Amino acid sequence: MEEKKEREVRENLDEAGPRFLVSSSPHIHDGRRIGDIMRLVIIALVPASLLSIYLFGLRALFVIAVSVGSAVLFEALWQKMMRKPVTVGNMSAALTGLLLALNLPSTSPWWMILVGTFFAIVIAKQFYGGLGYNIFNPALVGRVVLLIAFAEQMTARWVTTSAWGMSAVTTATPLGKVREALLSNGRIDVHLTRQETYDLLIGNRAGSLGEVSVILLLAGGLFLIAKKVITWHIPVSFIASVWGMAAIFHLVNPSRYADPSFHVITGGLFIGAFFMATDYVTSPINPVGKIIFGIGCGAVTVVIRLFGAYPEGVSFAILLMNAFTPLIDRYTDPAVFGARKAKAAS
Repeated sequence: MEEKKEREVRENLDEAGPRFLVSSSPHIHDGRRIGDIMRLVIIALVPASLLSIYLFGLRALFVIAVSVGSAVLFEALWQKMMRKPVTVGNMSAALTGLLLALNLPSTSPWWMILVGTFFAIVIAKQFYGGLGYNIFNPALVGRVVLLIAFAEQMTARWVTTSAWGMSAVTTATPLGKVREALLSNGRIDVHLTRQETYDLLIGNRAGSLGEVSVILLLAGGLFLIAKKVITWHIPVSFIASVWGMAAIFHLVNPSRYADPSFHVITGGLFIGAFFMATDYVTSPINPVGKIIFGIGCGAVTVVIRLFGAYPEGVSFAILLMNAFTPLIDRYTDPAVFGARKAKAAS
């Protein structure tokens, strides 16, 4: 009797085929825990965070503290309310709060930060089922919601520093200045001097807390690549496509379009390319897919910067490409060994 039951079970499995539990990406495991990866990303962001505090003062520390603290609190409260295990110990909520803070101006009021972290943690992450199930980068969702809902606070109150933190002046970001010049004069005059290039690279300019220092963000990104937390595919293709597209437009009409180097070292390109576009859950898995994803992010970024309503397009570009991630994965998934033979035999 038992042999007969086993034979029936085998026959049913053969007819139905193997059963798999399909879940949300990522599906590749390397033995490291989630908390270990999140801590490495936070460590990579520490230099840029410390520089933002040095440049923008205690106000930057306030924005970071409120954002990180509220992100952790919202996640814990939501999971408690839904009677789920509280997972704030894996540091994913803290990382989301830190990334959101680094995408905000130093003048952000506390209530606006809370709105951003609520949308990032509860709406963009927990509503989809929590870590591993969200289809859009949570920190970028929070930033874009704030950008649309509170445009004045997010775009018109940038503060730059003078003499390395000794005094502060309210001004527009470099991309904002180019947009203003184009709208008022119909042309731009961007010829960076050596000193201006140096200031842009080290972070002595107006902008969000974490986007100002290209050098420290690059160092953090290289640290993540060296630790094999991320690969080079998305950051390199993202930055290279921005440079390439900007170069084409600049060659066509240099009086209207800034040179590609300006587009690369200004705005939130480096924090987006290394720390947000590379999110495991919302980016492709395969190398070819990652390159396609990065090129798409770069192309959309340049189009928004040059022709969109906002001077910066990194956040919108990454979120748009997040929506295409399942499609990219589907068409770049490598063939399983023996698949061609099986297809030919059938």
